[in-house]
Order: sequence, then structure tokens, then C-alpha cells
Amino acid sequence: MEFSTLCDFGLPVPADAASLISPALDQLRPRPEVSKSEVPSLLERLAQVPPRDPRGVRHPLVVVLALTAGAVLAGARSLLAVGEWVADAPPALLERLGGVVDPLFPKRAWPAESTIRRLLARVDADALDRAVGAWLADRRTRDEGVRALAVDGKSLRGAARTRGRKIHLLAACDHTSGLVLAQLDVGEKTNEITCFQPLLDTLEDLVGTVVTSDAMHTQHDHAVYLLDRRAHYIVIVKRNTKKLRKQLKSLPWKDIPLQDRTRASGHGRHEIRRLKVCTVNNLLFLGARQAVQIVRRRVHRKTGKITLKTVYAVTSLTAEQAGPARLALLIRRHWTVEALHHVRDVTFAEDASQLRTGNAPRTMAICRNLAIGALRLAGVRNIASGLRRAARDHTRPLALLGLT
Repeated sequence: MEFSTLCDFGLPVPADAASLISPALDQLRPRPEVSKSEVPSLLERLAQVPPRDPRGVRHPLVVVLALTAGAVLAGARSLLAVGEWVADAPPALLERLGGVVDPLFPKRAWPAESTIRRLLARVDADALDRAVGAWLADRRTRDEGVRALAVDGKSLRGAARTRGRKIHLLAACDHTSGLVLAQLDVGEKTNEITCFQPLLDTLEDLVGTVVTSDAMHTQHDHAVYLLDRRAHYIVIVKRNTKKLRKQLKSLPWKDIPLQDRTRASGHGRHEIRRLKVCTVNNLLFLGARQAVQIVRRRVHRKTGKITLKTVYAVTSLTAEQAGPARLALLIRRHWTVEALHHVRDVTFAEDASQLRTGNAPRTMAICRNLAIGALRLAGVRNIASGLRRAARDHTRPLALLGLT
């Protein structure tokens, strides 16, 4: 079957492998950098979290949150460890955060572990997530290409509530920097699908941003929402959307040449990914402009077992906005959020934590996102090594958080 024939009948045709992002597209233009003097500090962002009842307050909430963030950045995995790190903090560090050391009762200047535990359980976690996400967003590097966010959820397995309910957090993670720009608690009586739009509502500017997600979020309403905000999507199509998957499988993939091929090694296996792309105009998904087929060939090093898997995806990006190589990169980078979850589980032992009181489990998860983000902004690639280095000097966590 000739490609010209496919075009004549309005059927899909291969996307141009050499397509580049058009600089004339206003929605994809790089945004101007913000002057450092205009960027709020972490303390200013934390001050946006609603304060508690002022009666009898000895320790300002901002100081307690900043100290907790510094302790987590020094490797604290539990509230007990946070309390110990805070207790060892020098007076100069406390004063730098806005605390006051009373010369008559110096021990009262440092919040006790019980005080920290009580405050973190009661803090407005939504407001704290917004504050930390905004602080990280202010400092992320602006790409000249397409900006992209990965949306995915993670359960805090050890923080089971009564009747076995686990805290499940849905996050939006920047592809390039790995920073968590937004996070939302998925309520007990709902799921990730209903939290998708509220999560992205916390981000002010989505114009030109590509949002990647797994098959759960291949939803018509999500596509409407993103297109209304002048954003783009790349979604995986699996059996939960049978008609769309059947339509994708029926496309003439055999007549389309291979357009991208990548190799990767890790997790005890070698992988080759072959990608084909075709333009479409009649798919059963709103705004779909390109269809993608990815064939993964994995060879396990120990057993030598070979597995083949075919994955389909659709995107609202046109061939002029993103060619095959760019689409392959965006789909691979979706797993940036999975790498974040791995770091939180392995380096911070998040799933082993049995902290369950109030909002404390989520608050600690937010502090872990902040610690990982601060290290990545400083160019640290090995998070565990960065935590060990920060733990050797009380001033280093504050320097990473921009509080010196």
C-alpha cells in the first residue's frame, strides 16, 4: 500500500522523522526567566501555609517546617530523627530561620520532638504542597523545547489508616529536572481519575506543556481539560479503552517504516525500543493528532529470556510540534516520576515508615520531595550521597534550601 494512497483516503500517514518544533508557535515559545530578586524564598513560601491558633504559640509554624525540611535533607527518615537533628542544631541556625533564643531558658528555643509531631499532624498539607511546589517551580531550568510533566500516583504503604486505608498521593513531576511541582492526596472515597484535574489546577501555567500519564488517565474528560488549557497530552492506550486500542492495532503499521530505535540497560536486562508514528484524524479520542506504536524487546541477563511487548499511545502533538525522536524521548521520560518514587522508597525508606497520625505522613512525603528537589537543583545525581554530605554539617541543608 502506497503512502500517497493512504493520504488520499484520509488514513494515517507516517510522521516526518525530521520534524522540528516550530519556533513560530506562540504556545511553545520559551518563557522569560524570572529575576532571582523576584523569586520568593522558601521561608516566604512556607509563610503562605495557614498558621495555627496563635494562643500560647512558642514556635512559629514557619520555623518548625523549615527545621523539619532541613532535618529530612540531612537524611532523617522519622520524626524521632527529625527531633534529634533539631535538638542538635546550633543557636545561629535557629536565629537564621527567624527563631528567638531566650538566654534565660535556652532549651525552650528548640521545638521538642512531640511539638514537631503534633504540628506536622495538624498542618494544612494542601497548602504546604502548593508552597513547596511553587518554590521548586520558581527554580527549575526552563527548556527551550517542549515542557513536560509526568502525572502518576504512589501509595504510602506503611501509613495505613484505620480499616486498612492507605494514603495515596498523586503527583505532577517535571520531566527534565525531576522536581515535584504539584501533589494531591487521593481521598478514601475517590481515585486518581477524579484528582487529575484538581492536581493540575494548582499549576498556574500549562500553556504548551505536554502532560504524560499511564493508561488509567486515558480519559475523554482529561483530554478536554488539557486542550482547554492549551496543553498537550501523551497517553498510553491499553485494554481499559478497548475500542480505541482496537482502532490503533488496525492501523497499517507494517507499511510504516521504523522511525526511532533506542537501546537501554538496567534492572538486570537489555532493552531495545522500536518506535513508529503516524498522523491520524479519525481516532476515537479527542484531539488526537498522532498515533504511536512502540515494540519493546527485553533480554534478561541471567536467564537469557526474551520478551516482546507492543505498546500503543496517542498524542495531541502534531508532527510539526514533535517528531518520532521527540515523542520517544517524552514517553521514556515519563518514568522520571517512577525514579522519584524509587528514591523515596529506597533512600528514605518511605514504605517502611509507619507514621499514621493526621497529616504527618503526607507532610513528611512533601519534605522528601523538597529534599530531593533541592539536591537535584544543586546538581546532585546520587541522592543518598548528597544526604550523607548534608548530614555532616548543619549549615549545608540550609544552604541547599537557600536559607543562608
